[in-house]
Amino acid sequence: MIIPVIMAGGSGTRLWPLSRQLYPKQLMRLVDQHTMLQNTALRMMDLDNVTDPIVVCNNDHRFMVAEQFREINIAPASIVLEPVGRNTAPAIIVAALMAVLTHDDPVLVVLPADHYINDTPSFHLALQNGLHFAMRGKLITFGIVPDAPLTGYGYIRKGERLSGARKETTVNGQEVAAIREFVEKPDKETAETYVNSGNYLWNSGIFMFRASDVLSECKAHAPEMVGACKKALQNGKSDLDFFRLDREAFKACPSDSIDYAVMEKTGRGAVVPFESGWNDVGSWEALWQIGKKNNHDNVIKGDVLVHNVNNSYLHATGRMIAAVGLKDHIVVETADAVLISPRNQVQDVKKLVDQLKQMEREEALTHKKEYRPWGLYEEIARSERFQVKRVTVKPGAVLSLQKHFHRAEHWVVVSGTAYVTRGNEEFELKEDQSTYIPLGIEHRLENRGKVPLEIIEVHSGNYFGEDDIIRLDDAYGR
Repeated sequence: MIIPVIMAGGSGTRLWPLSRQLYPKQLMRLVDQHTMLQNTALRMMDLDNVTDPIVVCNNDHRFMVAEQFREINIAPASIVLEPVGRNTAPAIIVAALMAVLTHDDPVLVVLPADHYINDTPSFHLALQNGLHFAMRGKLITFGIVPDAPLTGYGYIRKGERLSGARKETTVNGQEVAAIREFVEKPDKETAETYVNSGNYLWNSGIFMFRASDVLSECKAHAPEMVGACKKALQNGKSDLDFFRLDREAFKACPSDSIDYAVMEKTGRGAVVPFESGWNDVGSWEALWQIGKKNNHDNVIKGDVLVHNVNNSYLHATGRMIAAVGLKDHIVVETADAVLISPRNQVQDVKKLVDQLKQMEREEALTHKKEYRPWGLYEEIARSERFQVKRVTVKPGAVLSLQKHFHRAEHWVVVSGTAYVTRGNEEFELKEDQSTYIPLGIEHRLENRGKVPLEIIEVHSGNYFGEDDIIRLDDAYGR
């Protein structure tokens, strides 16, 4: 039995302004009609003996993660919520501990949720090759055969060849090998030496091993981490579609990657080479590399008008982008920010995000459009004494019963039918009808129809922060 373990944490700051802390790249449709998370799950579904995935994410993203799996008709075995980030090793230990509770020593395939793989059949062949060795007690990582001396990836130095690999799964004559060492991201000259030697592979961050084997090695090399993870799991609790790890126990867990905690120390590591159009989508340059280009080598998304523009990536989400005379540039427009950068400097976008965080700017955290378990809302206008939002409620969804101490609300139905609770009243509002919610009055909005409900919500008052929402009853346990 194979269990995919999908690591869906992270904030993707190098893809700002599209990726934000509360709406990161793995939850976005960056390449095709599916999100990065959905594609990660779907590419495992055609393999034999694959069961429902274990997904590890943080609390802020839980409803979006659950909804995205519902969209593709996959029911995760568990969606594990990390109360704090502790890197990949604790997340993998928790997944392995959960897996052995329900299956007889399954094989785990650990997958970052934000990677792009163009050639899924080749990836499947690599997994089959890895399975051969994982069933014999090896801890497998997958190494990408480098096609350029890139400095943005860590590298794996291959050791002696391991016998037993299937011939049809070898890549350009490169066979499964023991791991001699992991090396950090190199400078350009060192990367060229690595690639020219033929002895190095890019570290993909994809792993495969039996649950018992990875737990055994973690106990040997990181016993404190295993103890903390066991306690976090034992003291955790189920909550709707999710499993919440115990906060105090997990917070006490050492933070480390599986590479440092185990793979660099174990004598059982092996690397499976593969080529499959892999990309970790770690920058806007990466999206230009994998994007569909026009005859001027531009990748264009959204409403974009260009003249004499070449080798560029232009992405508009709401307003038109008009560009003249650009070459080798990135331009990304969102409702509240525009990014302009030469392609060869996009790795520094993270420094802009760091500045935004230091300034406590909302643009580092969230978009004007925010997703909720019941739907979404988008801010249209804001001033000192009012705020206007467009609210969309999914069919069958209901907002929490709540009240506010600092703002009153007006609701105008644009489309659909709203079922409203206001104090002791309950009534329906149809298109073009409206109601007023005075300050301090309990209220709730519900969509009992079969089409989305859209309303315009106008707040009036002196404070509009989320901490002025006093929830009295909530179907989503917030």
